[in-house]
Amino acid sequence: MSRYRVEHVTGFKYQSMVSASYNEARMFAVRDDSQLVFSSKLEIEPKGSVHEYFDYFGTRTAMFEVLEPHNEMTLTSTTVVEVRPRDSMVANLNWHEIAPLVAKDLALTDAVAQTRRTAPPAELVKFAKKKAAELSPNETAMEICRFVYDRVKYQHGVTGVHSVATEAWSKQIGVCQDFAHLVIGALRAVGLPARYVSGYLHPQLEPVIDETVVGESHAWVEWFSGDWVAYDATNDVAIGDRHIEVGRGRDYDDVAPLRGVYAGPFASELFVSVQITREV
Repeated sequence: MSRYRVEHVTGFKYQSMVSASYNEARMFAVRDDSQLVFSSKLEIEPKGSVHEYFDYFGTRTAMFEVLEPHNEMTLTSTTVVEVRPRDSMVANLNWHEIAPLVAKDLALTDAVAQTRRTAPPAELVKFAKKKAAELSPNETAMEICRFVYDRVKYQHGVTGVHSVATEAWSKQIGVCQDFAHLVIGALRAVGLPARYVSGYLHPQLEPVIDETVVGESHAWVEWFSGDWVAYDATNDVAIGDRHIEVGRGRDYDDVAPLRGVYAGPFASELFVSVQITREV
């Protein structure tokens, strides 16, 4: 197991003063059997009223408003979390067993429906259907993950937060968000429920204790084959003790770290920085 301190700073800079802003933040680590959260703090500047709740998908969310003029808004989330060994997923239902479960479970029905972001390219659908006709659901999912990993190059600056799966596929370039959307779209195309998972990833394979490194938000996928199986398609690795989970949803739109609206005619610019320190 590993313990991490994560400091995630984000916010908006406006071209001039805005009179008010209304926002949602999803920047809290999940508390479950695989993650023990020792502390979790969210600071907002300028200060405003904050209401916390768990959204439809179970992600802890802070909704807040700033009702005084401001030209910059900053959120600082500081979390200390211990990542523990995750249970090995052994469920391996076949296609005929999964289909009736999807039909009667609303969460699975939601997870099998395509969104604007996950709608997959025809070439990827063709590959996924071919594998689904030959292999089990888990085997098909792994083949899809590796196919996307082999075909798409990881690179910043080509796609953005508003990109969709087909855009990354056509360019053969993307970031973790794009890898997740592509895999999820292909899984859903063959009837396998899939979810987008947001969180953080320590960038070093062997994190050094007490060394602070530059990190970033990360995304991976889960699919349902009798239980939820998680996989990091961007790096072609199983989820391990370097992954810190924040939330789940249908796609990025459900788990964006910060989103909101503001009152003013001016443009805004999002800024982000993440620092991760392994403590134990």
